[in-house]
Amino acid sequence: MELTSAGTGRPRVVMVPGTGSNAAVALPWLQALSVHWPTAVVDLPGQPGLSDPRRPRRARLAWYGRALDEVLAAMDADGVVLVGNSLGAAVALAAGSPRITARALVSPAGFIRLSVDPKLALASAVWLLRPTAEHTRRMLRLFVAPGADPPETEVEWMALMATCCRTTLAPPPLPTELLARRAERPCVVGVGEHDRFLPPQRLAQAVRRTMNLDVRVFSGFGHLTTAAHLDEVVSLVAEVDDPPAG
Repeated sequence: MELTSAGTGRPRVVMVPGTGSNAAVALPWLQALSVHWPTAVVDLPGQPGLSDPRRPRRARLAWYGRALDEVLAAMDADGVVLVGNSLGAAVALAAGSPRITARALVSPAGFIRLSVDPKLALASAVWLLRPTAEHTRRMLRLFVAPGADPPETEVEWMALMATCCRTTLAPPPLPTELLARRAERPCVVGVGEHDRFLPPQRLAQAVRRTMNLDVRVFSGFGHLTTAAHLDEVVSLVAEVDDPPAG
């Protein structure tokens, strides 16, 4: 895996992006987090980025978890807080390295099957068939709060990605026994109040049942965490680490 880092010293925070994302797209996350903690962003294999383009064919989350454990060992990083977004959150849960001290999960896959309503399914199909800027923008409007427009940088990236790459399917929920083990270390979970993929009530029930945790519901969020919302992410990470400086 390729890493992009910012801040002084060994990374304290390791961010794992979601489907179709990478360090370049997650640069606002890196900038926001590295103000407070040395931070590295992972390019997952099989996603559009600088890592290996090949994807695991089976047991994908278990494979990603082992790969992330190997990365942490190669970094020689200890006391790591994993920050996972969407697919990246499921990967952060799958990883079991003793170097991990805590997890902060934003719009996390891995707890429930993602909901795809007919409107979202149609918009996604049109985007995949004809990934024009307008079709991409129309789809991404369902990823943000009602009445909001997605950032143009996200529109440009997602249109390019659908033109050049084959996207992956959403991962299934992780085993209940694994999630129970992950509850043995500090973990915080946040989701947008308008997340159509992960309706907050359904997600909260699953997180409470499997990890005995409450879910923070972010006001004004959809599934897509934009640069305008990253103060909330920093606050979430601070709950499982020392209060951020500055």
